Amino acid sequence: MSASPSVVITGCSSGIGLATALEMKSRGWTVFATARKESDLTRLKEEGLTPLELDLASETSITSCVDQLKELCGGVPDALVNNAGFGHPGALEDVSRADMRKQFEANVFGLLDLTNQLLPGMIRRGSGRIVHVSSVVGRVSLPFMGIYSASKFAVEAIADAQRVELDRTGVQVSLVEPGPIVTKFFNNASASGDALLQTKESRFSELYKKELQERDPASPKPFSLPPEAVAKKIAHALTSSRPKRRYKVTLPAHLGAFLSRVAPDALIDTILIRELRSRKKSISS
Repeated sequence: MSASPSVVITGCSSGIGLATALEMKSRGWTVFATARKESDLTRLKEEGLTPLELDLASETSITSCVDQLKELCGGVPDALVNNAGFGHPGALEDVSRADMRKQFEANVFGLLDLTNQLLPGMIRRGSGRIVHVSSVVGRVSLPFMGIYSASKFAVEAIADAQRVELDRTGVQVSLVEPGPIVTKFFNNASASGDALLQTKESRFSELYKKELQERDPASPKPFSLPPEAVAKKIAHALTSSRPKRRYKVTLPAHLGAFLSRVAPDALIDTILIRELRSRKKSISS
């Protein structure tokens, strides 16, 4: 990499993306930070980052962003961090086809489109780093987050195939698998599903209503870590001479990875069914 390496990071409006952008800036990197909203782009510029508008659900937006990157870099950046993601809660039977498509457009198709447009330049140069931000739910699928989990399982599969396909190209691929992180993600995901889950006729309607009413944005989930903890792992993947294939962040992420490797499906089902039954039972208590 050059004396002042460059990285493009998606989803920098807050949380993991913003923390990673600031971490890499502090290390002397040129950081191209993407977001969709004008207000977020303005704030990123004030942080000393180079903001770029990007909507991963739009092919036109991706191509425009890549064109700007090539002009600014005189080629392609040294690294790409695919962090942006979207989650819509709800039981599988309650999620519409349009909402399924929206999650896969951003989390899978857009991610791979952006990667594929930057990859040829990295291969020609003979160097590059790609970091895909997955999730513990890319290892163990959770009830009411089934489609989001499916999109993260897809990201895991993409990264595993990509690492092998890029052998001897000089381009290295890593996965980062966070567990519960103190960000706006789950609050945003819950907000996006509020109208649907409060009004849709569903056998889970009472549970949706109870959990939406009890949701406390200020109360972090157990074992949560701040987004800076993920940013440190991403920084290692970008700077180490021997980056890991997978980085797990938080105890639940380590536990999920362990269970996915060694636990029988029946045991995982039993754990999740008991947890779901407990949530249902709380409705009448």
